[in-house]
Amino acid sequence: MPLQDNRPMEGVAAKAVASPRSLIPHLGRMALLLDIDGTLLDLAPTPREVWVPPDLAVTLNRLMERTEGALALVSGRSLNDIDLIFAPEQFPIVGGHGAEMRLSGDSEAVATHAPPMDQELKRRLAAVAKLSPGILLEDKGYSLALHYRLAPHAEKAIYEAVSLIRADLPNAPIEVLPGKCVCEIKHSGFTKASGVRELMTHAPFEGRQPLFIGDDVTDESVFAIMPDYDGFAFSVGRRAQGVAGHFDAPSDVREFLASLLDDGNALTRP
Repeated sequence: MPLQDNRPMEGVAAKAVASPRSLIPHLGRMALLLDIDGTLLDLAPTPREVWVPPDLAVTLNRLMERTEGALALVSGRSLNDIDLIFAPEQFPIVGGHGAEMRLSGDSEAVATHAPPMDQELKRRLAAVAKLSPGILLEDKGYSLALHYRLAPHAEKAIYEAVSLIRADLPNAPIEVLPGKCVCEIKHSGFTKASGVRELMTHAPFEGRQPLFIGDDVTDESVFAIMPDYDGFAFSVGRRAQGVAGHFDAPSDVREFLASLLDDGNALTRP
């Protein structure tokens, strides 16, 4: 089974859950919060090469209807980048690791009081991309990412160079986020968790029980706050600490989300 239960059982190893119905309530009381890369979508050699299966947009739009709009994409990508990936569809978004937010697909972005990264600091960090061919620089506005999936040999050199910059600027309020073949640097004043906390104060998310699915280290801050909302967290590709269960791959996540729309599924009815 793709969905695995991580909850400890006395004398019994973790096993597959017979049905997700035993873990989460019906959609009428839920808020679905979904990471993108490595969770909804399979990872690609470069950020621009990710592919959105046609059926996924259909599933997300139907889940939007069933949850009365309480579905949001939670990502390190910028809001504009996410819109390009899912075009022409637009969804509620917590983007830029919590720096940007949009409460509905047709609304304007809501400020989250996230300060932009210092331009001089960005310039110095961007120079790290010159260490090796294959390192891709991605400027997300509020953060900067160095992708090395095409240059895995450069991982150590990248982190050493970033560490030297941090040592030279000890008072700079920045945070380094190690990811899957990416080193991302952002302002330390916001996280995906802070963005989700802000999101959960607005309709239609307020008062609902959140279900968050993520795969990366950057998602762990959201895993950690789910108990504050009596919510559920699931990891993808690994058994993360503190989650209710995990999926083996993004394809399993997509299959799970589609299954929530089954007319015979109790999750769709109060």
